[in-house]
Amino acid sequence: MVANDSGRLSVVPGTYQIVESTANLTPWDLLQVIPRAFAAAQDVIFFVLIVGGVLAVARATGTVDALIGRMLERFGDSPQKLIFAVVFVFAMASSSIGTAGEYIPFVLILVALCKAMKLDAMTAVGMIVAGYGIGYGVSAFNPFTVLIAQQIAEIPVYSGIWLRFAIFLPFVLIGFHHVWQYTQRVQKAPHTSMMAGIPCPLDNKPVHTYPQLNGRHKLILASFVAALAIAVTGIATQGWYLYELGAVFIAWGIVTAVIGGLGADKAANKFIEGTSELVMTAVLIGVARGIALVMEDGQILHTLVHAMSMPLSHVSAELSAVGMLVIQTVLNTFIPSGSGQAYVTMPLMAPLGDLVGVPRQVAVLAYQFGDGFSNMIIPTNAVLMGIIGMAGVPYSQWFKFCLPLLAKLMLASALVLVAATLFGYGLDVQPQISAVVEAANG
Repeated sequence: MVANDSGRLSVVPGTYQIVESTANLTPWDLLQVIPRAFAAAQDVIFFVLIVGGVLAVARATGTVDALIGRMLERFGDSPQKLIFAVVFVFAMASSSIGTAGEYIPFVLILVALCKAMKLDAMTAVGMIVAGYGIGYGVSAFNPFTVLIAQQIAEIPVYSGIWLRFAIFLPFVLIGFHHVWQYTQRVQKAPHTSMMAGIPCPLDNKPVHTYPQLNGRHKLILASFVAALAIAVTGIATQGWYLYELGAVFIAWGIVTAVIGGLGADKAANKFIEGTSELVMTAVLIGVARGIALVMEDGQILHTLVHAMSMPLSHVSAELSAVGMLVIQTVLNTFIPSGSGQAYVTMPLMAPLGDLVGVPRQVAVLAYQFGDGFSNMIIPTNAVLMGIIGMAGVPYSQWFKFCLPLLAKLMLASALVLVAATLFGYGLDVQPQISAVVEAANG
């Protein structure tokens, strides 16, 4: 691997070789992986703790309860409208600016809202993660995945955007239908809920009344919208991520405490209470990152990538495109970073596509699908583990809920890839083979 212009390590095609000897990992190495994993995932861990503390401050002002009451008045009789709105909006945000961990602040709010509507936490998580995963999978111009993959594949950035726009709504509808179908079943027969017998992370006592949304609450909500606007602007123009976003939420927490008249002592105590409730979630995130570290230390990532890519040279172009989807999906378990996966796999998949007749634009699309959709279910995804941990949803139950959705999305993705290959999607921007050969020869 060599450093590219951006300083990231990228694979050089044709350089795979088997090393003569490697150092075997010992039990002591495994034990060291755990603290290293916590250090590697510290940005997500501390962001989750900060968000939990700040939301506890907001709850203490009564704003969250008042907002839930207002939304109940609007969506109480039509949860399908709420589900579609959340899936659509979150998918749009992930598709355009690559939001993911930014959804964590909404988890407890949606769990509380679903609880008030006599739905379960699975519905709340389903809305969030379906939007997040589908947005990444069919992204029009996500700067962390699509644009990086297109640059590595040496095709114009933003090219082929018309197809990604065209498939956005159909894929969103697949996610919405899956969550809504589950919700209908739970409404008709509450005992069929996948969360039956599992404690809710919120107070188990039903809340029958909510405070009215007054001027102070509206001011706090306005400051929250302003904080989100600042965060989105920072992400889009300044390259902000979780450290900066954590600072934005701390600032919003201070503003909320002042507007809500909590006082310094009460605000500090509420913040500590909020963070303490999410310690288990923080541990889950660290352990999830440790799985990927073991794979890296064992030097098996590139072996997996190389071995999986070889069979594609023996099948048709259409099947090769679907094979790329399968490979990217599997590899996302070991490389949960979207940009990291692009730097490892696209330098191999792009020239491989040239050999088997898969346009590079289609190879990029297969990478998008494989990375985005599998983010919804892989246990090494720190953001996913943070969301389900905060909502109190066991991974085993989430896996049962999400696996059928992933199967639907993968089937739809395979059909799109086959059609895209047949109709020559991306051939208008395909690099000339001579140029590819010259680049490979160095």
